[in-house]
Amino acid sequence: MAHHDWIIAGGRVMDPANGIDGQLDLCVREGRISLLTRSARAETSERRFDARGMLVVPGLIDLHMHGYEHVTPLGINVDHYCLGRGVTTALDTGSAGCSTFEGFRTYACRSSRTRLLALLNISCAGLAFAKLGGDKATPGELDLMELADLEGCIDCVNANRDLIAGVKVRLSASLADEGRNEAEAYRRALDAARAVRLPLMVHHTLSTVSLADCPGKMSAGDIYTHTYHGFRSTIIRSDGTLDPSVREARERGVLFDVGFGQGSFNWTVAELSSRQGFWPDTISTDLHSGTCEGPAYDLPTVMTKLLHLGLPLTEVIRRTTIEPARAIGWQDRIGSLAVGREADVTALSLETVDTELEDCQSQLRRVRRRLRPRAVWRAGAPGRITEPAQWPNPAAIARQRAAWDLLEVRDPHPPGQLT
Repeated sequence: MAHHDWIIAGGRVMDPANGIDGQLDLCVREGRISLLTRSARAETSERRFDARGMLVVPGLIDLHMHGYEHVTPLGINVDHYCLGRGVTTALDTGSAGCSTFEGFRTYACRSSRTRLLALLNISCAGLAFAKLGGDKATPGELDLMELADLEGCIDCVNANRDLIAGVKVRLSASLADEGRNEAEAYRRALDAARAVRLPLMVHHTLSTVSLADCPGKMSAGDIYTHTYHGFRSTIIRSDGTLDPSVREARERGVLFDVGFGQGSFNWTVAELSSRQGFWPDTISTDLHSGTCEGPAYDLPTVMTKLLHLGLPLTEVIRRTTIEPARAIGWQDRIGSLAVGREADVTALSLETVDTELEDCQSQLRRVRRRLRPRAVWRAGAPGRITEPAQWPNPAAIARQRAAWDLLEVRDPHPPGQLT
């Protein structure tokens, strides 16, 4: 009789990668998934988790967050905000550049139970002095063109392919000498990604670079994040329709990611996009020190907002499991519950609620269903579930409103203009 370390019993097992959706017992032995069955005998396991009434899914993957804690202003505690919320793999997107990556490996990756991977910033400094909110005094990581180190980026990626899954660039005028360095930094980032044959993720908000160039010059497999932001360079035109460059990019195979963030998710843009059938390929948080207690909170909360928009539950799970795994070329290791895979497993409840949830500009929508993490296993070992300090958080909503009031002074396209 087979012996298992864990039986996760009676849940609705949902594994889009393998077309599984049904009530099953999931068994774990020696850190790997050992069996999926309709009825595993309790005596064959040391420990049993009663998952009846819950969803049992592959360990969630957050394709966009910032986990270089204590080193960059944006860094958060990955195990508290990721593993504690059901995320077993997190992708830090650009906190480290080639000059700071070894520290990221040593002090962030090695100290986290969460599997922490990275996109390398084209800026050699990464986000060591990243701006927060309406900060105008702190320099941007591309204010000096010398920081966009093409050769250093390529060399660092090639030396660290076990952790680095691609390249990252932030295209915002305020980060790049009021836009003067944006086009050249973008060119170098594209060149670096092509040289190492990995995807480029582009943050493209409040940018002087046109949609015709970004995502227009991106290639199949590249990732356009912050898809639903409502500021200058938004994907929605003034008449409420999707910009043709965006649809053409998707047809070429460019991937579109949520990247919720502190300013990069606008309910109106998301609603207009979804009505036109333009859904994100991947759902992510852009979780960092300015978003982890609102407005993003965690990945299940961002999933809840996509569920509210009308994305079917199976697709919400798909776009937080196998699709982000494919986006970084890790689909052979993570994102599914195949027998023999490392046992990264998340149990979620789908709860009835009646509350308002905010976007990044304090617009509110009333949601009726919430995805909530109930249990998590990373490589077969259980993690400790954590909760937001307050959900939803009125203080975070007020803080967002104040921050974007400041931004609107210098942005000619404030979020309220999209109707």
